[in-house]
Amino acid sequence: MIHVVKRSSMPMAHQIAIRVGVIVLALIVCAIVTTLTCGLNPLDVYGTMITGAVGSTRKVWILLQEAAMLLCVSLALTPAFRMKFWNLGGEGQILVGALASAACMILFGESMPNAALILVMFVASLAAGAIWAMIPAIFKAKWNTNETLFTLMMNYVATQLVAFFVIVWEKPKGSGQIGIINQSTNAGWLPRVLDNKYLLNVVLVLLVCVLLQVYLSHTKQGYEISVVGESQNTARYVGIKVDRVIIRTLLISGAICGFAGFLLVAGTNHTLTTTIAGGRGFTAVMVAWLAGFNPYIMIGSALLLEFLSCGASEISTIYGLNQSFGDILTGIILFFIIGTDFFINYRIVFSKKEVQDV
Repeated sequence: MIHVVKRSSMPMAHQIAIRVGVIVLALIVCAIVTTLTCGLNPLDVYGTMITGAVGSTRKVWILLQEAAMLLCVSLALTPAFRMKFWNLGGEGQILVGALASAACMILFGESMPNAALILVMFVASLAAGAIWAMIPAIFKAKWNTNETLFTLMMNYVATQLVAFFVIVWEKPKGSGQIGIINQSTNAGWLPRVLDNKYLLNVVLVLLVCVLLQVYLSHTKQGYEISVVGESQNTARYVGIKVDRVIIRTLLISGAICGFAGFLLVAGTNHTLTTTIAGGRGFTAVMVAWLAGFNPYIMIGSALLLEFLSCGASEISTIYGLNQSFGDILTGIILFFIIGTDFFINYRIVFSKKEVQDV
């Protein structure tokens, strides 16, 4: 009696109305949860979330930097996801990219001019990320292995690899930390633009966003990715070399993740840890999916998730709550936002049961 039917299309105005309505409903549910569980004024809580995310110039730049890094990883995963290659190895690809940058800073920091060192770090990070992604791509292309499990396992290998070199390069010995690399000389550090530590990172990621959109939408290789994602058999029928497309696409995906590792080491953190990726390899999956794998829409998705994250942290600090409460509110909002896709793409049809007289 109840059927779920796929919609052929929906006017953009209706889509916007549904999304706005769902967000309002999510805020109402969050308000009820806040009042019942903590006895707090929900309007004060929402105000605290806004203050925590954009309450000062410094907080705005931190939000933009974190959103840019999340966007960069989301962009990296997008070509693979469009091809139906479920690359969950973004975390490991970021780590090996960061490891390559840190190694260049440590080994060549005193022997190379800064501009040349940054260029070497850039190339090394992209190559490391690309190679790390190429390994599961080759196994998928040649032997049809499960890319989800393969890329996940590569994350663990990358984490242990970074942990090994952290111990090798630790300062002081026994601390288990590398500390700030080249702190006295700033060798390998990206330059400040307009005396801002984060502006260059943001600009570079936005440039990657534009280039990737052009690549996916206006090039032959981008078209091949779409065809392979729709049907590998169809792609082979029209003469597309599927194995080559899989490997090439994962090289691009891994290289962009390596680029994210480069920005984290050279642009912001100037050190190497096993947690430098910060879970972005997994959060980026949600960002890309929410945006429908559209690079431009991902800008808004990344900003939304980082806004909620910063706001949740501020709630925990101001009201003396643990981080879990802020995460609960974030989860409720995301649950409603994700649910909008169902109502946009499908409709529920109620049919009456027909009774025939015999």
